[in-house]
Amino acid sequence: MIKRGFLTYILYLFSTFFCFAQTDIPTDYFTNPLDIPLVMAGTFGELRSNHFHSGLDIKTQRKEGLKVHASATGYVSRIKISHYGYGKALYIQHPNGYSTVYAHLKKFSPEIEAYIKEKQYKKERYEIEVFPTSGALAVTQGDLIAYSGNTGDSGGPHLHYEIRDANSRPMNPFLFGIQVADHRAPKITKAFAYPLDENSYINRAQKPVELRLKMQKDSTYITEKIKAQGNIGFGISTIDQQDGANNKNGIYQIQTTINGEENFLLTMDKFSFAETRYLNRMIDYGRYIKKRNRVQKLFIEKNNPLSIYKNQVDNGVLTINDSLSYQYGIKIKDYAGNVTSINVPIIGKADTLTKPSTPVVTENHAYADQPFSFSEGKFSVYIPKGALYDHTFLDLASRSDTLHFHTEETPLHKNAVISYDLSAYNGEDREKLYLGRLNRKGNDIYYTRTRIKDNALTTATKTFGTYTIGMDKTPPVITAKNVAKGRWMSKYRYLKFKIEDAESGIKSYRATVNGKFILMEYDYKTNTLVHDFNDNIVTDTENNLKLIVTDNVGNSATFETTFFRKK
Repeated sequence: MIKRGFLTYILYLFSTFFCFAQTDIPTDYFTNPLDIPLVMAGTFGELRSNHFHSGLDIKTQRKEGLKVHASATGYVSRIKISHYGYGKALYIQHPNGYSTVYAHLKKFSPEIEAYIKEKQYKKERYEIEVFPTSGALAVTQGDLIAYSGNTGDSGGPHLHYEIRDANSRPMNPFLFGIQVADHRAPKITKAFAYPLDENSYINRAQKPVELRLKMQKDSTYITEKIKAQGNIGFGISTIDQQDGANNKNGIYQIQTTINGEENFLLTMDKFSFAETRYLNRMIDYGRYIKKRNRVQKLFIEKNNPLSIYKNQVDNGVLTINDSLSYQYGIKIKDYAGNVTSINVPIIGKADTLTKPSTPVVTENHAYADQPFSFSEGKFSVYIPKGALYDHTFLDLASRSDTLHFHTEETPLHKNAVISYDLSAYNGEDREKLYLGRLNRKGNDIYYTRTRIKDNALTTATKTFGTYTIGMDKTPPVITAKNVAKGRWMSKYRYLKFKIEDAESGIKSYRATVNGKFILMEYDYKTNTLVHDFNDNIVTDTENNLKLIVTDNVGNSATFETTFFRKK
């Protein structure tokens, strides 16, 4: 039962405020937010697209609607509902300074649902973000706050659960005593050695070398000997799994040693959202784009400020000298203490290269610490300072209405801006244009958010690739799923539609009944649009429905009909 009342919460806050300090992580403060044993679909710090996973993905037995409870006493400090991202998400502030997050929810508890519905109807929009005051929605540990779901960017029913510190930095929930059965050691799928400059090489080559892994009797791995010279580094592709599921989850810690001395330590305890995109600097990004396999580098390159590195010598880089032998060790550990180890024997060997690497040189040399501009034909490009991790020779070319904007295998940390001159266009055609990125085969255009400014079409992007002009003159398609002209809808709880737009995509929608706004919930994964009659907005017998759906370039479709419901 959620307790309203500012006084109740304030008394609790003062009684507990001095009991906890964030330098001493409480291990018995937060409880399991579900009524079932925890089984992991994803773990903290897991490598995702452009970010680290900021919490635990808890399996909900392949279904929606499980009760979600407040993990500790506090108050609802934020409610955010969006089509993408976390979907329906709830944030609870706790008296000890920490906060918890519950995401991809199906719906909230009755009191919270009524609170947020009132706000949605007042603003007449589904997507919303509100910050209730401390006295509005106080909760006690164990209170029902929501039901698990699959909203937002969720690949299946589960609960995303986070614990954040006083600075809103996500922390590993396992640190707080959240326990999961785990008797399985991390798995190694790939291991690589990297020469790191023009004077370095491995096995007579200046390119990454994949290492063959051989398991020994003690369950550790050993690789074949490598011959190297100069500055080199290593990388691994690794996953962890807990009891009860075979999901490929993230690891907790990686430690490396050279001749028994630690030279690198990575630990997934905490990070900030401001740094999470530097994941693209930490991994072998080019390999990920080509192979969809993430290899974590066990060395730290420039322009990589990640706070997850704890102890390192020479940024984890090894300097291999001729005629010397080295033993390089990699130890991967999960939070439960299960360990997998690799030993790499290295021989220092000055040798001749079989094929020296030849860097690609172009006219467009962009410096990581300086802005870069390019113009050709109808296109112009601006890359801000700090968008590139390295000084880079860019492959840029403009042909008619298409821009070859370097290669996807190079990461961008900040938005680059692409502009296209619209002087040749006028009238309605001009308003229906957009910039999009071509897929690898070059036969599909993916819409990127576009606007017209100063006689130019512009878009901001963090992805290199091939961009072109698209034109969308086709309105969205609206398909009624359970309503028709003259139909009695008394036995239905929901009003359902399917909405689709094959080109630029859905931007907005608005529905009214007898001129009054009705709330519609949009699920982009299934293209469904749903109204819940239990909102009690539709109260008349005869009802005139109007639904307008608009795509990203302004094409609109309208559906109108009359249906009936008993009062």
